[in-house]
Amino acid sequence: MVRIEQVLPTDQHLRRLILALDKDLLQRYDEENIYTIDLDHPDTLKTTFMVAYVDDTPAGCGAIRSLDADSVELKRFFVDSTYRRQGIAGKMLQALEQRAIEQGCQWIRLETGAEQFEATAFYERNGYYRIPVFADYKDDGISLCYEKKLDLDK
Repeated sequence: MVRIEQVLPTDQHLRRLILALDKDLLQRYDEENIYTIDLDHPDTLKTTFMVAYVDDTPAGCGAIRSLDADSVELKRFFVDSTYRRQGIAGKMLQALEQRAIEQGCQWIRLETGAEQFEATAFYERNGYYRIPVFADYKDDGISLCYEKKLDLDK
């Protein structure tokens, strides 16, 4: 059974999953092309973090952070390889999108890497479409940015 829980940035399950995400990214990209997060920075308290559990085992994580009054950015979205292709990512994405709607946001944006083919396919299947790079992301051919208009009637 899958459950999604909101957690604080100090949560040890979240931290282990983010370390696993970073390790996965380092196998695909040079370190300078990875956008990490400092979970100890005070601004992370403004970010909504969630962990997906299969039974009681942490299987994935994701977060949203405010970009402006109408939009959030999806961050640190990851499912451990052991738990992929079980619908966990879809459930976690729905939970994060719902939280964004509850916060009054109309748009959700994200950045992913050009070498993460499974991620780009997942986002496109879930209604996201390519946009120009935004925020601090570099237009370097490595960063791909997407957005989705949220259904506020949900």
